[in-house]
Amino acid sequence: MRTFLGYRRPDGQVGIRNHVLVIPANGYASTVAERIARLVPGVIAITHPHGAAQLGEDTRLTEYTLAGAAANPNIGAALLVGLDGEQGEAERVRTLAAERSPGKRYEALAIQDEGGSIKAIRRGCAIAKDLLRHVAGDERSAVPVGELILATQCGGSDSTSGMASNPTVGVVSDLLIEQGGTSILAETPELMGAEHILARRARNEQVSRQLVEIVANVEKEAQHVGATVAGGNPTPGNVAGGLTTIEEKSLGCIYKGGTTTVEEVIGYADRPTRRGLVVMDTPGHDPISVSGELAGGAQVCIFTTGRGSPVGNALGPVIKVTANPQTAARMDDNMDFSAAGMIAGATDKETLGRELFELMLRVASGEPTRAEIIGHTEFALYRIGPQV
Repeated sequence: MRTFLGYRRPDGQVGIRNHVLVIPANGYASTVAERIARLVPGVIAITHPHGAAQLGEDTRLTEYTLAGAAANPNIGAALLVGLDGEQGEAERVRTLAAERSPGKRYEALAIQDEGGSIKAIRRGCAIAKDLLRHVAGDERSAVPVGELILATQCGGSDSTSGMASNPTVGVVSDLLIEQGGTSILAETPELMGAEHILARRARNEQVSRQLVEIVANVEKEAQHVGATVAGGNPTPGNVAGGLTTIEEKSLGCIYKGGTTTVEEVIGYADRPTRRGLVVMDTPGHDPISVSGELAGGAQVCIFTTGRGSPVGNALGPVIKVTANPQTAARMDDNMDFSAAGMIAGATDKETLGRELFELMLRVASGEPTRAEIIGHTEFALYRIGPQV
């Protein structure tokens, strides 16, 4: 059984980073949150424009996702910043976070209660420094690889993605699951045309039916606004990279899930309840999809890109993989791993998959990714519209 060096949290989860995160509970607090992180080195902030003028399930999903961000095991402690006072959104998100991952420190402040932005920034800096001192004593220890939840994603795809990068990630998924771990396959619009293949691998009839339903729902939502998924997917960049249809793109996408049984289908930002291969119902938009997977508890993401993408995430390391030799050379600032040798016929997916698996374990033990070194912390929320 392989191990990595991680941080054991009070609720038993294991983190691979030990961040102090500042989270605006709504968009009005984003500037204050960002300024706190800028003034306190070592603190990371996420920003977003949401959390106000939302209704019903849309509000619930925003607060649930933000709570999932705070509860991610890579977060040692979190500060929630809101606008309203005692019963406001920051307190609601803090309560949800404590329910999802009890035992960690979650602090909250409200800009109105503090008397304005400047005072809130001053108070927030004091809290953030205290949280940094609190997590400074946390130490890594050897943890079984089976404790890892891997998020997978592809963006800026081209023909090399389905030919080499995604199959290589599929080997990593299989190796991780063999060790008792969990791999998340997301991007529901990019399962279209391949959902029947995944459905045949489902654990039972219910999971099979859910796989078909979530893909059908994407098309229904597109038709509701007079569009089709195939009308905008593949994107112009995908087409320029050699992809011709959504089915071709999807058949390449599902390779990231390897060959094992699909254990369950979960909602956006939900935490897996079973180990093994899990499908999360997310949009195809990369920052939104990755944020949902990490808010659901994934500690690390492997992100394949043919044409090149710099996206990272505030909640955890994103390992960038490309099999396009031109992208590997042109965007070497952003790429962590090249699978171009498979395109050239110099190696195979099993060999590359084992190498990428070892890189993932080094990253889990603290080795920084290119996105982390540069400072890419893209985070985005899924909006489902006002439902009362």
